[in-house]
Amino acid sequence: MEGAKALQLYHLGFIGAGAMAEALINGVLKAGVFSPDDLIASDINEERLRHIREKFAIHTTVSNEEVMNSSQAVILAVKPQVLPDVLTPLAAKARPDQLIISIAAGITLEHLESILPDEVAVVRVMPNTPCLIGEGAVALALGRKVKPQQRQLAEKIFEAVGIAYVLPEEMMDAVTGLSGSGPAYIYLIIEALSDAGVRVGLPRDIATALAAQTVIGAARMVLDTGRHPGELKDMVTSPGGTTIAGLHALEEGGVRGSIMNAVMAAYNRSRELGSRKEREK
Repeated sequence: MEGAKALQLYHLGFIGAGAMAEALINGVLKAGVFSPDDLIASDINEERLRHIREKFAIHTTVSNEEVMNSSQAVILAVKPQVLPDVLTPLAAKARPDQLIISIAAGITLEHLESILPDEVAVVRVMPNTPCLIGEGAVALALGRKVKPQQRQLAEKIFEAVGIAYVLPEEMMDAVTGLSGSGPAYIYLIIEALSDAGVRVGLPRDIATALAAQTVIGAARMVLDTGRHPGELKDMVTSPGGTTIAGLHALEEGGVRGSIMNAVMAAYNRSRELGSRKEREK
């Protein structure tokens, strides 16, 4: 379905058809938010478009302008360093009733709104990589012109790939430090648990599987029970037992403080990068 008709209107368009766009397309289709005929995507890579078209049976095009002209809502799924160059020539095509959603890290609402016509609604989103498997943690910041129904649409799109929260934009750097960079911290923890399992005699594949499933199970306990992590920790910590011995070793090693420092470091770096982008506007 390459090259949709000019008068065709789509509920949702994607400018950029990379991994995150693919995850979102998959999510909204699986959740029944949209049907394939409701979606259109553009990209400079025709092989990528062929993959998206064959996998999801949605409309595709090499023309970003076609997506902007024909979509009620548009997700800008391109890298931050190219987003201004991609968006600027399209800005005049944006309509007052249109919703523009950016998933480009570090590009502020102010920056986006300075490119687009004043009446256009803008949402800035910070997803993370587990969105690729429908287990994302997503934050949304709303621009000045976002209407209630547009907010609902944005939330519905990102709830299709995980959990989504609307937050003030000034919290986006904190979200970046926690859930944006957080998967990497957890991969490191899983790797360390796996290494420890090998150190005490487990085969590598079994050690890694046990470590990963332990993280999944612990996370699910927090989310499903609603109990504080400290309470759940205490439930498996017997007096004089193995778990308290392990926890003591972790506290001696400063694991709690190290994780907090990691979030702070990523938060501070996100602020630095955001300030640099603002200066370069």
